[in-house]
Amino acid sequence: MVTKTPKVSEVIALPRQQLHHSHEYKQVVIGLQGQTEFDVDGRGSLVGPGQGCLVGESQEHAFTGVGRNEILVINLPYQEWVGHASMHDNIARLFSREPYFQLDTHAQTLIKALTAEMIANPSDLLLSRACADTLMCVLHRHFRDHVSPRRDGHRLNMDIIDRYIHQHISRKITVAQLAGSVFLAESQFHQLFKEQVGTTPHQYVLEKRFALAKQLIKESELTMAQIADSCGFSSQSGFTNAFSRYFGLSPARFKGSV
Repeated sequence: MVTKTPKVSEVIALPRQQLHHSHEYKQVVIGLQGQTEFDVDGRGSLVGPGQGCLVGESQEHAFTGVGRNEILVINLPYQEWVGHASMHDNIARLFSREPYFQLDTHAQTLIKALTAEMIANPSDLLLSRACADTLMCVLHRHFRDHVSPRRDGHRLNMDIIDRYIHQHISRKITVAQLAGSVFLAESQFHQLFKEQVGTTPHQYVLEKRFALAKQLIKESELTMAQIADSCGFSSQSGFTNAFSRYFGLSPARFKGSV
């Protein structure tokens, strides 16, 4: 377990080899460039630009960089906010949510401006603390603005959900990950999704995979194995079987018909 008091906020790149540890403080991770992969208590997800991950204190987590990457890390040791009741409340509410989340464009723009200052002044500890305070306020406002409307019965933001699917379509996508992208518990998300879209999240993702597969078959020179991999199927045979059941003809026959 890591016990060293960390810098409050910093911009870093993760190595390609997988590491894992835990620490005695909460941590917010936000993707800035490239992709990183996190596994928090057995729940894994890619974290790209505008996406984030919450790590609780003493929570074992693994992480790795996928090629060139850059992330913002906000460390939240308890002693940093002693005497700041409102910040404690904001942090508690933040960490009561799903571990993975998606930020909107406005929040991403604010974070980009703040991290640019941090990158330009990496040894300025006052700036690091000031940016952490501001970023926590940005996250609090972002979560407040995006959670309250759903409680009033408004609709899911399908632009965010579609963007998450697009960014992760070559990998396994779980309902929990989709729910986290719009700050909902899995069961609540599943119910709202069916009411709004008329199908299950699993079926919706599968249809997105098939739509991409048909596009690649029509417009690319990729092999069927490469298309299967690009669309998130575990094998070419699995892709062929699923495609044939759904459309009533194999991918090869579909290719011959276009």
